[in-house]
Amino acid sequence: MLALVDVVGGYGRTRILNGISFAVPAGKVVAILGGNGTGKSTALKAIAGLVAVDGGSITFDGRRIEAVPPHRRIGRGLCLVPQGKEVFAAMSVEENLLMGAFHRSGDRAGIRADLQGCWDRFPRLAQRRTAAAGSLSGGERQMLAIGRALMSRPRLLMLDEPSAALAPKVIGEIVEAVRGLAAAGMTILLVEQNVSVALELASYLYIVRDGRIAHERPVGPDVDLEDLRAFYLGAGPS
Repeated sequence: MLALVDVVGGYGRTRILNGISFAVPAGKVVAILGGNGTGKSTALKAIAGLVAVDGGSITFDGRRIEAVPPHRRIGRGLCLVPQGKEVFAAMSVEENLLMGAFHRSGDRAGIRADLQGCWDRFPRLAQRRTAAAGSLSGGERQMLAIGRALMSRPRLLMLDEPSAALAPKVIGEIVEAVRGLAAAGMTILLVEQNVSVALELASYLYIVRDGRIAHERPVGPDVDLEDLRAFYLGAGPS
């Protein structure tokens, strides 16, 4: 469904991605691991159209999208939940969710159905539907950010460190929600620093170092955590 080939890019004159290549098959959960500043989040932003690509190609559903504006990528089914649990603080929980469906204004029945789906998936949000989003806890804001993305009806959902700075109980709720989406057939690209979360959800993983893929492998019972940690920390071969 998604393929990056030798992608180069970054912020102004600062290059972060140095020829990164990876693929996300339809209906799978793929995880990207790596330390701070290695290019994980930048890769997601490049896919979403928020970072300029200076070389290589990004292909979604067989079509190159480097020149497609970010809002049109959302319309094609690419949606990013960025790191930071970003919400519209002064708007209600329900209003935040409806913002995710801004490009579907003619689909009132579908929007109502998807809104109910968000309440069912995140009961905490249903209880606080009229509350200002800025009053939510960190975990509730993460749920809201994911729910808002789901309202766009993504075909590929990108999650940037969804477990960051959350209590273990809340991480468990987020993991269950993502697992449910995967079981329903959604394609998911997950950036994580929490290796346990990544291994629990993904069927394939990539490790990024210095803006390129340093290691990749399927996830299975034979995963050697020590070997994985070596690659993650930069001690393994590249």
